[in-house]
Amino acid sequence: MPLQRLTDCKFRISTLLWMVLAGAMPGGETLAQVARVEVFPIVTATLTTTEFLTGKVDGKRDTIAGELRIPLPGSNRLPAVILMHGGGGVSANDDDWAQHFNAMGIATLVLDSFTGRGGSRSSIAALARIVDAYRALELLARHPRIDPDRIALMGFSHGSQAALYSSMKRFANRYGPADGRKFAAHIAFYPGCHVEYLEGRDLTNRPIRIFHGEADDVLSIASCREYVARLREAGNDVALSGYPGAHHSFDNRLRKEPERDQGDSFIRCRVEESPRGQLLNSDTQQPFNTQDPCVDRGRTLGYHAAAHSQALKSVTEFVAATLKQK
Repeated sequence: MPLQRLTDCKFRISTLLWMVLAGAMPGGETLAQVARVEVFPIVTATLTTTEFLTGKVDGKRDTIAGELRIPLPGSNRLPAVILMHGGGGVSANDDDWAQHFNAMGIATLVLDSFTGRGGSRSSIAALARIVDAYRALELLARHPRIDPDRIALMGFSHGSQAALYSSMKRFANRYGPADGRKFAAHIAFYPGCHVEYLEGRDLTNRPIRIFHGEADDVLSIASCREYVARLREAGNDVALSGYPGAHHSFDNRLRKEPERDQGDSFIRCRVEESPRGQLLNSDTQQPFNTQDPCVDRGRTLGYHAAAHSQALKSVTEFVAATLKQK
């Protein structure tokens, strides 16, 4: 398969890495065939949450990478899904979804927001990854094999914040492409909905689908129900699917059984944005961070076969209907 090389070794993603990720898929499934694989450097900005919320655009410049898989030969333009990984970085789970979309005839761009910034979630605020998402949209919109009007954004956990809140007009107008192009759809897996942003109900009028576990003790599905209700009241096309017994990361088949660790849990937190771009605890009106008293230690991560199966079916139907093949 042809592979565009990155000249700067700091941002090079080796073919071997992607082979390892693909080979790590459980069950020995046959990998989806793709006509072409390309790896692109993407120049973006690294912003703090406050810098992002106050509209700063001239932050620290970094170069991240995206792996584009074009599933079919020819010259026709294809729909595409941009995949935003979770807090652990690019994993076999992202490859799993890419394989699924490729089998549908949909191109995928797996966006690595961490490696070019040092390799961990501490290198960038979750919300500020919206900048990465829009730079990736610009890239794909110029590609000769991609239909610029049929590009969806999908994210997981840390990446789901970008997938979900990039739908806000305020952020799209500030950080989106100069030509005003928007994503065709937004898909968020187990996002945090506990933060109320200013102008949060004014969206880009593109459909949003949220998938969450009822037993998620990292980010509460209850706050997502409240968020969806507010959005629907404002006339937005948004829907939430909840799965009984499913924990955070319920679609990651490598986790197999639920496991408990001492990671952060935000299910008791309610946060709001101040006019000055600060995040405040809604109850105390004090600046919010991970040391806030509402943040608990201890969470459960794990695969849930039934939830995964149902979500896979729902996502497939939604994407097929929204990104109709021409």
